[in-house]
Amino acid sequence: MLGLLPFSLWHLSLFRMALAPPSYCFVAFPPRAKDGLVVFGKNSARPRDEVQEIVYFSAADHEPESKAECTYISIDQVPRTHAIVISRPAWLWGAEMGANEHGVCIANEAINAKEPAAETEALLGMDLVRLGLERGATAKEALDVIVTLLEEHGQGGNYYEDANSYHSFQSAYLIVDSEEAWVLETVGKYWAAERITEGVKCICNQLSLTTKIDAEHTELRSYAQGQGWWTGEDEFNFSEVFSPADDHLACCSGKDSLEKQEESITVQTMIDILRDKASGVCIDSESFLTTASVVSVLPQNRSSPCIHYFTGTPDPSRSIFKPFIFVDDVKLVPKAQSPCFGDDDPARKEPRFQEKPDRRHELYKAHEWARAVLESDEEQGQKLRKTMLELEKQGLEAMEEILTSNDPLDPTEVGDLFYDCVDTEIKFFK
Repeated sequence: MLGLLPFSLWHLSLFRMALAPPSYCFVAFPPRAKDGLVVFGKNSARPRDEVQEIVYFSAADHEPESKAECTYISIDQVPRTHAIVISRPAWLWGAEMGANEHGVCIANEAINAKEPAAETEALLGMDLVRLGLERGATAKEALDVIVTLLEEHGQGGNYYEDANSYHSFQSAYLIVDSEEAWVLETVGKYWAAERITEGVKCICNQLSLTTKIDAEHTELRSYAQGQGWWTGEDEFNFSEVFSPADDHLACCSGKDSLEKQEESITVQTMIDILRDKASGVCIDSESFLTTASVVSVLPQNRSSPCIHYFTGTPDPSRSIFKPFIFVDDVKLVPKAQSPCFGDDDPARKEPRFQEKPDRRHELYKAHEWARAVLESDEEQGQKLRKTMLELEKQGLEAMEEILTSNDPLDPTEVGDLFYDCVDTEIKFFK
């Protein structure tokens, strides 16, 4: 409700939101990653009070001519969608990050470019994360899904649940499976992508692709020429052509954190990187916070399961990473899901966001107590942190046994895995 704020204050809030600190996405491939495992990680930096929920959707068949109701628009549904588990801001349809039953992981980053993002409501970058997971059985398939939908429907709409600030972004994506990763960067409907099969890669809130482009929109270069951003004679450097003139901040703290690791990168290494506030990878500022995190391990040996560790709570340095494994009968975890407001949700009604409902789920509320203790009571906080890390360690060790074991998984036990971890965490906090 802009009329309630003096323009100068509204403009300041808009400006502050526009300068959101970077989220970080990482991937490490063998031999940099340990034991034939691909390790993926993401910190989601969002407004401090925003709640993220962890939601599982089973694979589903859909009626002909049915629609997928995304955050702001509806698009044609496909005949079948894959099972997915996602971490998402509780007010929207899409996802900040997630995985599917085929071992595909996707995360996205908000990007500023020379061309401002459309304010027209279209697909959010976060919608495209979920659509890629639901429709792509490999990283390349997910890439193709995202760019096809991007070209058809465009991207746009408010990235924040806030009537007082409107900011839309271009998007970048890290799309990973056990064989390869794709870095996809978009400007409007135009895009470029780089394929990665070795070493480590970090992306954040800046364009990073340069001259190594393995796939691109057919009209990308002619569009850049038409805008006067590229002569057509120089070597085509994507980030140089499309980055804003003032975008001089180096997206290197995350890259440095990953590259300086001397030993093989493990799940624990990735968790430690995501918890690092000194490097800037873990955001904790006046306006913004790392509101959720994920680490996934994707074995290149297909007989081993992929394991996805979600926090479902803010600040990874004060959260527990809890494992999830796909099986046929995954037990739903309502305690990590926010209340549903249906058609009365202020995010679904126009004008949008006229109210801000309490979206905290049971896990989030229990974790608020833990955060308060960790911040306010040094002695009790140290004891609490030690116990939280011990709980997490037990989970990590149990998952390590699963990865190294030749025994088949017990679907019943694994189906309850994330549920039991969330339940244990809540009981512990109480």
